[in-house]
Amino acid sequence: MKRSLSLVCVLASAMGVGAFAQTPSEAKADPPSTAAVTGITKIAIIQFQGAVTQTNEFQRDIVDLRKKYEPQEQKLQGQNQEIETLKKQLQDAGTTLSDVDREAKLRSIDDKTKQLQRSAEDLRNNEQQDGQETFNQVANKVGAVMVTYAQGQGYSLVLDASQQNSNVLWATQSTDITKAVIDAYNTKSGIPAPANVPSAPAPRSTTPAPRTPPSH
Repeated sequence: MKRSLSLVCVLASAMGVGAFAQTPSEAKADPPSTAAVTGITKIAIIQFQGAVTQTNEFQRDIVDLRKKYEPQEQKLQGQNQEIETLKKQLQDAGTTLSDVDREAKLRSIDDKTKQLQRSAEDLRNNEQQDGQETFNQVANKVGAVMVTYAQGQGYSLVLDASQQNSNVLWATQSTDITKAVIDAYNTKSGIPAPANVPSAPAPRSTTPAPRTPPSH
């Protein structure tokens, strides 16, 4: 996901653009009495990651990914069961096996275990890559809907409270636009909620506890 969406999403106001457009000399030339008054800046927060993962489109796509990889996961489970069966057979054989036969079975178990580990790693990487691509695709579109919604509601700044370094220490429920953006996106996409949805990370609380100052 793009940094502009995952960290801080800013809708530039006319006041902000004008202030950054001034040169240092121009800024000093303006007396305080002539400063423009634009009113109170409206700020909203959003649990952006949670908003993306709770859209009907993302949940539908995750269900499709689970179906895509289910046959490969079942194959790996079968290979793992085969290895466990070989281990049990070797254990049950006890001292009845010759050293040569025991060595051959141990080598076979070791080879199958290494192959299973490689296959499992490949599958995990493919699943993660597809999952990240799915998230990014939906996140870009959710970001566009968020901007449109925020502009329509007169917000000048939107902060992503789902990030650990968001610096959002406290916020009232009325400033959280997460659900509104989710609803707006679902309406725009026209995608119904899937019947069976895999678990997805939920947004964090929008009212985190204030940090306790360090004791001296």
